[in-house]
Amino acid sequence: MYKGGHYYSLKINRSTANGQYLVDEEGAEVLLPRRYVSPESQEGDTLRVFVYYDSEDRPVATTETPLAAADEAAFLEVTDKTVHGVFLNWGLPKDLFLPARNQSYRMDCGKKYVVYLYTDNVTGRTVATARLNGFIRNEELTVAPGDETDILVAQENRLGYRVIVNNRHWGMLYHNQIFAPVAVGDRYKAYVQRITEDNRIDLTLQQPGYDGVRESAEKLLALLRSGNGTLEAGDDSTPERVHELTGMSKKTFKRSVGFLLKKGLIEAAGERIALKSASPDTDKTSSDA
Repeated sequence: MYKGGHYYSLKINRSTANGQYLVDEEGAEVLLPRRYVSPESQEGDTLRVFVYYDSEDRPVATTETPLAAADEAAFLEVTDKTVHGVFLNWGLPKDLFLPARNQSYRMDCGKKYVVYLYTDNVTGRTVATARLNGFIRNEELTVAPGDETDILVAQENRLGYRVIVNNRHWGMLYHNQIFAPVAVGDRYKAYVQRITEDNRIDLTLQQPGYDGVRESAEKLLALLRSGNGTLEAGDDSTPERVHELTGMSKKTFKRSVGFLLKKGLIEAAGERIALKSASPDTDKTSSDA
């Protein structure tokens, strides 16, 4: 039986008036409706499709990409509400069902919520839940300090933002580590800053090490070029002023300025930095010093 909410690589087995029937290695067929059939596709071709259950609870394939798949967290909008639960827009013709038993708070039409998608073991359908702790856990971690991760911002509290890391773990982005607007539902690349003894994951949006400095230095160069070669921020500027003009922390800004100074790309004085107009390497921040 095909599991709803998953991607499959399937071969085209036969064509009918309704569409093409795709088959897996065990001979199980699933329909790809005609509206998704490409004129160039032929029997024997392999297609990557997403399988979900239609309004008659039959597995059906699509070449469309949903907003989320099974075993993923997502920020989805409620489109309808009944006594049995709510329906969410996940980018497919049939909305995603979130049963009433899976709600941990009131959910209203037109609003978005962070949910987790999973496959129901009995029906094979994909369903959603707002009870995230049943799927997002930190008992056994799959990340380490320095790792790049994908995060979904789930909740805001007085310390910062609680985020879902790689669809598997809870992590934290602290207010004093954030230098750009962040909101619930946003997705980012983030880096594991530390893991505590009780398996809390602290993250940062700033890439650590040399690559992080190079990335912020390139951003600084772009700001200089768009500002006629000068920027009214420097070593003597306040952290607030630096953040206002660059979106960086003072620490990241100073490291980036040092990087560019070392390469001879800029000059700095007080509360001002500027491009060296005669520099031949203003586009080569990644070259060796």
